[in-house]
Amino acid sequence: MNLPQVLQHTLAGSAACAGQGVHSGATVRIVIRPASINTGIVFVRTDVTDRDNRVPVSAETVGRTQLNTEIANAEGVAVSTIEHLMAAFAALEVDNAVVEIDGPEVPIMDGSALPFVQLIDRAGRRVQDAPRRYIEILDTVEVVEGDKRAALSPAASLEVDFEIAFASKAIGRQRVSLAVDEQVFRKELAAARTFGFVHEVEALRAKGLAIGGGLENAVVIDGDRILNPEGLRFADEFVRHKALDAIGDLYVLGLPVLGRFEGRYAGHAINNRLVRALMATPAAWRTRTLASEMAEAV
Repeated sequence: MNLPQVLQHTLAGSAACAGQGVHSGATVRIVIRPASINTGIVFVRTDVTDRDNRVPVSAETVGRTQLNTEIANAEGVAVSTIEHLMAAFAALEVDNAVVEIDGPEVPIMDGSALPFVQLIDRAGRRVQDAPRRYIEILDTVEVVEGDKRAALSPAASLEVDFEIAFASKAIGRQRVSLAVDEQVFRKELAAARTFGFVHEVEALRAKGLAIGGGLENAVVIDGDRILNPEGLRFADEFVRHKALDAIGDLYVLGLPVLGRFEGRYAGHAINNRLVRALMATPAAWRTRTLASEMAEAV
């Protein structure tokens, strides 16, 4: 496993892509651009011109968490389905970036983080002259809701342990446990796609949601059958995608995490409750930089 970065990174240039919003079905275009040190990740709604169109990513700006993670600013300008792009930023150690977007929803692309990894690769990355700050977990914080659980506990680097269980034989019980760095993310998680059941998709479309969802951007299950003709990218693709989502949901903290995330039957809502619980428990974490420690070790 690679050592954590000691300095902040942004993009070396800009890169753009376009795709459908999974819920709206509308075509959305995004452009990711470099940003100065300590900017964090900021979305800019270029289609909004009558009020503040900047939406910074933070634990406080997360609003709705039904089926995806959505952020909004004080004037109600929102961007939804940010988690796959945020997971790519987190794993590729991009601290500062501006994401220009001409609609309310990040395009779903193929349902995974891989297209966003490729987008960042096209832009390239540039080191910045400022220490990278981490959130180091000092004590366990957990949120439990019925049989669902999400927790953060101390670890030397980011670790993710996730478990899911579904009655469908297409999924069953799955678990993945990984120490996550860029190489591990690229190989083990980035390509894992979101998934859904036919009956759920039909119900969501009746409510005006999942209009853009289909076999080209999700693994779709009907009873015990996987409908995608190409099959799965991983035998346990479902739990790998849940781990991917968790990495994106944690990065709304604004800083990378040195700690172990454990999720049992968890989703976006409980992930965000965990983030808020951590912020409300200042004794359980500290902000840490590694640059001075590395310098002292030399």
